[in-house]
Amino acid sequence: MNDFLLQSSWFIPFYGLIGSLLSLPWSLGIIRRTGPRPAAYINLLMTTIAFIHGTVAFRLIWQRQTEQLVFNWLKVADLDLSLTMQLSPVSLGALELITMISLLAQIYALGYMEKDWSLGRFYGLMGIFEASLGAIALSDSLLLSYGLLEILTLSTYLLVGFWYAQPLVVTAARDAFLTKRVGDIILLMGLVALSSYGEGLTFSQLETWANSSPVDTVTAAWLGLSLIAGPTGKCAQFPLNLWLDEAMEGPNPAGIMRNSIVVSAGAYVLIKLQPIFTLSPVSSTTLIILGSVTAIGASLIALAQIDIKRALCHSTSVYLGLVFIAVGLGHVDIAFLLLFSHAIAKALLFMCAGSIILTTSNQNITEMGGLWSRMPATTMAFLVGSMGLLGLLPMGMFWTIQRWLNGSWNVPTWLLGILCFVNVLCALNLTRIFRLVFLGQHQSKTRRTPEVAWPMAFPIVTLILITLLAPLVPIRWSLWLSPTTPLTDNTSFAVEWGMHLLVISGIIGCLIGAMITLTRSAARPTQFYWRFFQDLFAYDFYLDRVYAFTVVAAVGNISRLAAWFDRYIVDGAVNLVSLATIFSGNALKYNVSGQSQFYVFTILMGISLLMWFVLNGQWSIIINYWSSFMA
Repeated sequence: MNDFLLQSSWFIPFYGLIGSLLSLPWSLGIIRRTGPRPAAYINLLMTTIAFIHGTVAFRLIWQRQTEQLVFNWLKVADLDLSLTMQLSPVSLGALELITMISLLAQIYALGYMEKDWSLGRFYGLMGIFEASLGAIALSDSLLLSYGLLEILTLSTYLLVGFWYAQPLVVTAARDAFLTKRVGDIILLMGLVALSSYGEGLTFSQLETWANSSPVDTVTAAWLGLSLIAGPTGKCAQFPLNLWLDEAMEGPNPAGIMRNSIVVSAGAYVLIKLQPIFTLSPVSSTTLIILGSVTAIGASLIALAQIDIKRALCHSTSVYLGLVFIAVGLGHVDIAFLLLFSHAIAKALLFMCAGSIILTTSNQNITEMGGLWSRMPATTMAFLVGSMGLLGLLPMGMFWTIQRWLNGSWNVPTWLLGILCFVNVLCALNLTRIFRLVFLGQHQSKTRRTPEVAWPMAFPIVTLILITLLAPLVPIRWSLWLSPTTPLTDNTSFAVEWGMHLLVISGIIGCLIGAMITLTRSAARPTQFYWRFFQDLFAYDFYLDRVYAFTVVAAVGNISRLAAWFDRYIVDGAVNLVSLATIFSGNALKYNVSGQSQFYVFTILMGISLLMWFVLNGQWSIIINYWSSFMA
């Protein structure tokens, strides 16, 4: 039985897909009498089965070697396309995390979207979401992973645009889809180029292939850059980071998954592609630059947000920026731990945000206050989630960064500076949100805010416990990750003082957030420079306007030029030929006289003119030849 459950673990992603298909009668409105709740229960049942199956398989894989399951999809001539699944502690652990958060998010949605008329459609889309994420976790095939990422992009578009009657939601869904498509197209170009060098490559073969690769430096650089583009869009990294902010227009239960595990899917693929980035320093340097710019910039942007979901979502880009830095430095195991610690803490924070939005019917944190006495469970959950996200003892992110700075890795000093900077600003931002939302006097929209019902409270309490237990992963259960023995020659400043400075930075951020004056209105500062920086951060460094004047303007001008060329040049030439045909046809119809001698004369004239044009440059040769022949 155990062998069967382990060998059939490749089927776990299909549970979500089956639930999505079974919910179609309610999603399409075929069944109305029962209401949409049966669709929710079907998807919950299938996700629960997937979670139980994954748990059993995860426990069994520790006692066995990594296994690969190969499914031959297409084999024609020299083309052999196979879909490969890998069963390992990493892949099944990632699958377990996905099914767990998906299950909790779906239970949470029972309370959050209780009165939504299209609840069945929402759960059907969540099933597709879960299926694509689970298959990405198990996939060892580049081709299969790309196809699943495309399904994930489509699912994001459908879930962000779930409330499609609102114009702002439609715009957000479109922008999210198109932004991801930019990265996906470049990623496809990289995969096609990679397949020409190594036919049928899988992620597990990339390291061996990279060590014996015949690719020159320039080609390796372009190949690495193209493969970076896809995860850059998926992980909301600069310059493709604006879509995640707009995607907050979608339902919050989908936002729980999007900000915890969906964006992590792109980073998961990036981590598996890491051996290719070692072929060229350009690729690794680009990863470090993108991650650093995003981590610093998104930390500043989050400070100026007053929408609670937007204030939290920008920190998602921050921590995934740290993942990019870790991959660029070759610290793959740390990247996995960062994804794990961030996903759990961020899922808990977004559950808290959804509870606040539901009970207050408001998302503006400057209009809230005093919720700690009304919603004690949500208050405790927000504190635990915030501590889990920051590098504060004894939570999971602390132990993750401690493994990064324990001497097992060559950590440069600038990385310690980025970690401390990010930790200060994230601590400041979370403290600011906590003060505005939970502390102070009750505001007009927070006077009657009861604690959420059990369908929302149960996932919150469960995630509190999981977040408190999350440090066990980097402390005890990470034997398959990097070695814990420090390098004997690694005595850098970052290793000696890193954790001390990190803890101090978190405390400083919390103290600053607790001491600064916070306004509970839309009042703007009177000083010009404060207004300037407030607007600069609040509007994402005006990156959308930069795009409008550069990329969008260039595409628009090229489109108008192409339209003018098509209308006046191409269509003009076609219309000229058609007019010439019409006029010549009308002119020739008058030559139809019925006299055979006139037809013969016309044929001879036509042949003569044709011969004249064909032999136009050879008449002198023909005349000389004829003269010599006659002589």
